[in-house]
Order: sequence, then C-alpha cells, then structure tokens
Amino acid sequence: MASTRVTTGLPSPGLLDRENIVARPGYNRWLVPPCALAIHLCIGMAYGFSVFWLPLSRAIGISDPVVCKDMMPIQALTSTSCDWRVSDLVWTYSIFFVVLGTAAALWGGWLERVGPRRAGVVAACCWCGGIALGALGVSLHQLWILWLGTGLLGGIGLGIGYITPVSTLIKWFPDRRGMATGMAIMGFGGGAMIGSPLADLLMRHFASASDVGVWQCFLVLALVYAVFMLVGAFGFRVPPEHWAPAGWEGPGEERAAISRHNVHLRDAHKTPQFWLIWGVLLLNVSASIGIIGVASPMLQEVFGGRLIDKPATLFTAFSPADKIAAAAVGAGFVGIISLFNIGGRFLWATSSDRLGRQLTFGVMTAFGALLYGFVAPALIGGSIGLFILTFCICASMYGGGFSTVPAYLADLFGTRFVGAIHGRILTAWSTAGVLGPFIVTTIRDSRIAAGVPRDQVYQPIYWTLAALLVVAFILNLLIRPVDARFHMPEDAPPTASGATAPAAARPQIAAQRDTGGIALLAWAAVCIPIAWGIYETAAKAAVLLK
Repeated sequence: MASTRVTTGLPSPGLLDRENIVARPGYNRWLVPPCALAIHLCIGMAYGFSVFWLPLSRAIGISDPVVCKDMMPIQALTSTSCDWRVSDLVWTYSIFFVVLGTAAALWGGWLERVGPRRAGVVAACCWCGGIALGALGVSLHQLWILWLGTGLLGGIGLGIGYITPVSTLIKWFPDRRGMATGMAIMGFGGGAMIGSPLADLLMRHFASASDVGVWQCFLVLALVYAVFMLVGAFGFRVPPEHWAPAGWEGPGEERAAISRHNVHLRDAHKTPQFWLIWGVLLLNVSASIGIIGVASPMLQEVFGGRLIDKPATLFTAFSPADKIAAAAVGAGFVGIISLFNIGGRFLWATSSDRLGRQLTFGVMTAFGALLYGFVAPALIGGSIGLFILTFCICASMYGGGFSTVPAYLADLFGTRFVGAIHGRILTAWSTAGVLGPFIVTTIRDSRIAAGVPRDQVYQPIYWTLAALLVVAFILNLLIRPVDARFHMPEDAPPTASGATAPAAARPQIAAQRDTGGIALLAWAAVCIPIAWGIYETAAKAAVLLK
C-alpha cells in the first residue's frame, strides 16, 4: 500500500486514518470489545449526572440553596448570586439525549468513512472537553456554559461515541452480532453504575466550607475519561475487506432473515424496514423510560408504609423520618432496576443470536405488554417482591431493545453502513426520551390533581404502556427482508456481513499471535471498574432485602 501511494503521489495514511488501523494477520478480535467498553463506560455516565443536581443547587449557599423567587430560566443562565434550581439543571440531561440522537444521525456516515479510531478520538475530545467546559461553567456559576459545554458539546461526544464501538464490533463479530452489540451497549448502561459512586467520592473529597466540590470533580472525571476513551480509540482495529472469522461460512440457509447484501445509507430510510424498526424502538423505549424515571416515587406511593414496616400508614401521611426511610428503599429499587437494565442489554442481545432478532423483539414486546397490562396492576396491594421483579424484568427488556437493534439493522441492511443507519435510528430514542416521560407524568399528575389515592394512580399508566408495546409487537411482525431493488451492486464479495463468495476467497485471521497477556490486561482494565460499580450498586440495593 505504501509503495502504491508513493507511485501515485498520494500522502501516506495518518495515525488516525482508517487505512492505518486495518488488522494484520494473526490479530485477536477479542482485543476489540475492551476498547468498545472503555468508550461506552465513560460516556454512559450521562445517565448518572443526576448525582450532581442537588450539590449544584446549593453551589453558592453551600449548606442551603440561595433561592431567588420568581427567577426566570433566562435569568438563571447568567445569574451569579442565585443558586440554580434542579429544574434548570435537568435541562443539561435533556440536551444530552436530544443531541445524542442528532449527532449519531448526522455523523454516522462520516464514521463509516474515517473509521473508528478517528471517530473515537473526536468522541473523547467532545465528551471530555464538554465536561471540562462544564467545570468552567460551574466555577464561574454560569449555567449557559454548563449547557453549552457539558450538554451540547458533551452530547455530540455521546452520539459519536455511542455508535462507533457498535459499528466496529458488528464488523468483527458477524457470527455473534447480538453478543457483540450487547457487550458494548451493556457498557453504556453501566457507565453511571461506576461514575455515580465515583463522582460522589470525589465531591466529598473536594468539598469544603466554601465549595461543594463539583467543578473539581468534573475536571478529574474529564481527565480519567479522556485516558480511557483515547486508549480505547487507539486500540481499535478494523478487519480487512471481505474478512470473515476462520471457519465461518456465513449465515446458513436456515437464517434467511440475515441478509447477504448491503443497503446504501442513502437508500436505507426509503425502505419500510427502517421505519418499522424506528417505530418498534420508539415504542419499546417510550414504554419503559417514563416509568423508570418515576420508579422510586412509584414504589413509595403504591406500597406506602408497607415498605418501612408501617402497613397502616399511607404515603401522604409519612413523617419526615418515614420519607427518609422510604426514599432509601426507593433508591435501592432504582439500583436493582439499573442492574437488570445492564444485564438485559447483554442477555437479550446474546439470546437473539440463537432466537433471531425478530423473534427476540416479539418476545420482549409481548411479554412486556403482559407485565404492564395485567401483572403490574394485579400486584398493587399484593406482593412487594413480585412487583419489584416485574419492573426489573421490564427494565431488562428496555436495555435489551437498545442492544438488539444494531444487530437487527445489520441483519436487514448489511454491515457496510450499519453505524450510520444505527445513528439515524437513534432519533427514535431522542423522541422517546420526550414521549415516554410526557405520557407517564401527564397521567400521574392529572390523577393526583383529581384526588385519586396514590396507590391507585398508576393503573392507567400501566395499561397505556402495555398498549404501546402491543403496537410495537404488531410493527415487528410486519418486518420482512429488504427488497432486492435496494441492494447495492457487488463487484466483489460483500464485507463481513456474510459474504456470498466461497470461504477460500475471503481473508481470514486464523492464526492468532500470542496476545493473551495484552487481552487479559485489556479486559481487566474494564472489568475491574465494572465489578466495583456492581458492588456499589448492590450495596445500595441491599436495603430492599432487610
């Protein structure tokens, strides 16, 4: 390749260029998942930013917020004498996920052109730079800098960082697509599980009589995340053109649902399959994200004093001490839900390799509709343990939907543009992030305002969410293989999506070099933080078992 470039006068590939990261013979593809996890575990902290809201709401008052009555949101952007309200800060979270979907859709095609190393470096610069800029905003007490830096710039890093590892792993694991995407997206779900307790430790370390310790925590997190993300980005390799795993012949005849062809990015959105999957993801996420957002108050309102060994006490009659005790139980419930959400991302996606993607989504949506529509309402006033288990299973299917979608897209559209197509599909997530909470909070608030007892507030919400999943189930049934008129003409065998050429015609990385030590270190670097995060989350959730 180098000699060809000299002859033609083309510049040599740079350190970040795709051509410079094509794997050589003997490369161990199991080195790629730790790189993907390193990025997703960092950007997954977006889920955990609520840990900062209360400290930031007293950044000036330190012990108690300095409240300025009648302060408009526009005034909060630049005020240096009034503490921010939680409602002002939560906009950072909203900006994250709206920008995530938009950035993934806009830069997905660019990712496929430049490769995962350059995209990973850009994601690290945006995400970590956004957090660092947010530290400046906190230090100067300028909310607009926090929104612009952490929210907007960080959100761009989220979008690019989310799709980069997924696209890369699908190309390396055409024989185990579900498992591969499950590994990466499990990391995104687990990011807050590690980042939240770490941030809590850092804020307590930096807190003083004159500072709540948030901006210092931001800077440390930005530095730590930059190291992990850049190591992950520079560790990425892409398989050679038309590569397939040694001994893999592509999907057999029995796996007709897995396409042997690629669909170009410019044509993907013209197919009904694109919009059907978009709708399935929208409804699956909407049905869960809203209820997860009110998980803690829901448990407290539904079961009241039964959570704290005062069965005759209603939630509305809680004393301040009762509220603190019930909130601890609610926090444990949220912790258990997060563990099931993370585990479901890997287990459901891995199961889809055997069941097939369409059947997996059929099971998730049908079972979810059953749990929301019949089981959850029936358990109000019944077993607390079964009620908790019901919503934990629903949380696992919420995570499973995210992790199974990329493999579903690869099955239908091929792997050549799967990262870009996945980026566009993620706009369904951004939409669901607004739709789901809107449905849940609107029904909940209207019923509370109407004087409905708190333990009876949620039944219509469950039935509405069940209806969404029934529609998702129907849309999933309508998905068929993409029409041949959308297939790209192939002058050569397609890439690792399951080429039609004989196995002998495809490059294979059969003999792996002795990289066992490197692989062990790479996996340890991501598994040790995951284990610590699981321990911290399980410790908080243990309050439910007392």
